[in-house]
Parts: sequence; structure tokens; C-alpha cells
Amino acid sequence: MAHSKKPSESHRVLAKATEELSRENTPDSPVVQDLRRETANAFVLYANYKHYHWQVYGPHFRELHKLFDKFAAEVLETLDPLAERVRMIGPNPPAHPLEMADLASVAPAAPGSTVHDMIEEADRNVLVVIREMRRAARTADEHEDPGTVDLFSKLVQVHEKHEWWLRDMLKPGDGLSIS
Repeated sequence: MAHSKKPSESHRVLAKATEELSRENTPDSPVVQDLRRETANAFVLYANYKHYHWQVYGPHFRELHKLFDKFAAEVLETLDPLAERVRMIGPNPPAHPLEMADLASVAPAAPGSTVHDMIEEADRNVLVVIREMRRAARTADEHEDPGTVDLFSKLVQVHEKHEWWLRDMLKPGDGLSIS
């Protein structure tokens, strides 16, 4: 039985779908840019939480030392799904620390901070990530990318929980405030 040189209909459909996906997910695509930025943000947040974990001191040392390590681990678990989503739909994710720092919209941890300053800085950064992930989910939805919408919808909840805890630690008036 001789094989036809013509591609089958299913191969043509697959090739067309792949071409459409690739065309929509170029490096300048807003969805790809959002995914790459949030990959970089996850990397910087992870490094920041480890910094706070190592640098925390004072009467709440044990609790905060453990808490920042927990936050670091939870953010680290978000890094691979973000980077893999970039690869699934388009170009390479950021991988070099300098590239991460350049793409990230969150600030690296400031050296020599007080514990209160560390918590405030962490809260400011996580609020940036929450705002960006919510916006990125809307952008992905506008670009008919349900996989990315789902990813952002799941991962933003990690950051929302962190922000809730950080915000509550910054509340004054209980006698145990870190300020």
C-alpha cells in the first residue's frame, strides 16, 4: 500500500491550530508578557521571603522565621507552573536572575530593614502581584486563553492569603504589634 504524499485532513487541522496558537503567543503578546512578568515576580518574591526568613529577629523570631519560610515554599510552588505555561503557549520563560530582576515589577528586599519594614515591604510587593494577576487573568480571558485564566485564578489565591496574613500582622492596637 503506497502512502500518499498529501497530509491528512487531521494533520492540516493540527498544523493550522498550532500556527494560530504560535501567532497569538509571540513574545510581544500581552498574555505572554504577563506570564513572563509573573514568573519573574515569583522568583523575586521567593528570594525576598527567604531574605526575611534569614534576617528576621526579635521577640517574634520563631513565628516569623517559620512564616516567611512557609511563604517562600508556597511561592516557589507557583514558579514552575508559571514558567511551564510560558513554554506551553510560546517563547521561553525568564531563567537568568538578571532577566528576572529586569522583568519583575516587585522590588527586591531592602537590606538592613526592621522586622516591621520587612512585613510592610512584603505586603506592598504582594499587593502588586495580586493586582497584576487579576489584570492578567482578564487579559488572558480577552485573548481566549482559558488555561492561563485558570492558572492566574488559582495562583492569585496564594498571594491573597499571604497579603491577608501580612496585613493582619501590621494592624496596631493588640499589644503584640511588630512596630
